[in-house]
Amino acid sequence: MPAHAEHPLAFPPDYLRRLKREVLASPHFTAHTLNRDFVQTRGFSVVFRDDGRAEVERRFPAFAPFLARALRADCNAFYLNPLQLERGSRVDPHIDRSLRSYCKDVLPPVLVSVLYVDVAADLVGGALVLARGKKPLARVAPVTGTLLAFDGDLVHSIERVEGGGPRLSLVCEQYCLTPEEWERIPAFALESRARTYS
Repeated sequence: MPAHAEHPLAFPPDYLRRLKREVLASPHFTAHTLNRDFVQTRGFSVVFRDDGRAEVERRFPAFAPFLARALRADCNAFYLNPLQLERGSRVDPHIDRSLRSYCKDVLPPVLVSVLYVDVAADLVGGALVLARGKKPLARVAPVTGTLLAFDGDLVHSIERVEGGGPRLSLVCEQYCLTPEEWERIPAFALESRARTYS
């Protein structure tokens, strides 16, 4: 089985424009709250369980079509974040385990889904690099409208954006937790440097 899959033109342009407007207009959208691997990025994060999905869609209606298509039925906890990179931004190699602050020993997600919401035509750099350990697997150039999915235990990074306009994506880590782990995750929580929300 391939470690990643790309689905071009996964959503119509009018939906992508609406999603971009909602993300950029959000009061939560600011310098990112993620770890030191994320250099000069912007965004915010939504943590939710399967029983909190309706609250996510109530607060962020434009996320609903993405969630309907991207979420796996066998996953029960999610870490969702709009992520914008501009000139000078990069993401260093890492394996996602963003639920660690709630569940220290959580395993990597089963799957990571990425929708490229808006990628400037003049973007230089900003490709996603996937590897298993130190073995390179793929280098994916972002294209507006492409939905990408890759195995959650892959090392991945985003090359430095050297020039051109911004690169906006919507990323969702999808976890399959035990009942004990699931109980430690909030049904819905917002993480943003703009303020702390619940």
